[in-house]
Amino acid sequence: MLSDLTTIPSDRRLEIEREFDAPRDLVWMMFADPYHLSQWWGPKGFTNPVVELDLRPGGRWYHVMRGPDGKDYPADSEFIEVTPPERIVYRNRQLEAEAFGNNPPPSFLRVITLIDLGNGRTRLTLDAYFDTAANKDAIVRRGFREGVLESFDKLAAHLATGATR
Repeated sequence: MLSDLTTIPSDRRLEIEREFDAPRDLVWMMFADPYHLSQWWGPKGFTNPVVELDLRPGGRWYHVMRGPDGKDYPADSEFIEVTPPERIVYRNRQLEAEAFGNNPPPSFLRVITLIDLGNGRTRLTLDAYFDTAANKDAIVRRGFREGVLESFDKLAAHLATGATR
């Protein structure tokens, strides 16, 4: 499937990009270390009280995003490809409908790419690939793009703290 990504029609793809004032190895660590990932992942006001991370092909990323209202949103994903420090490919697993008001998000593929821009700067691109245009539309309506951009704002703030653990 990964070799076929370029042939997926645009109505089933979504790209979100952001540049960071941090070297690529440090941005990579923000994804690879469960402590750091839990500090910034999720939209504004969300926390991640539970994070399990096994960053390798076939490994699992399980986390629970807690909304500002205290409601928990579990997320369970499997890593398909991991190429440090430049690329992570994963797909979320379908979860219990109850956690999402009987409207769980569809499963879709995400590709995170980190490009070293030099001078201590990194471009992060998140490409999302959907099985159907309707699934992409459903994710867009849920606020996926806005949530990712808010996550990236939180990542920039976390990086600005000098996070290096």
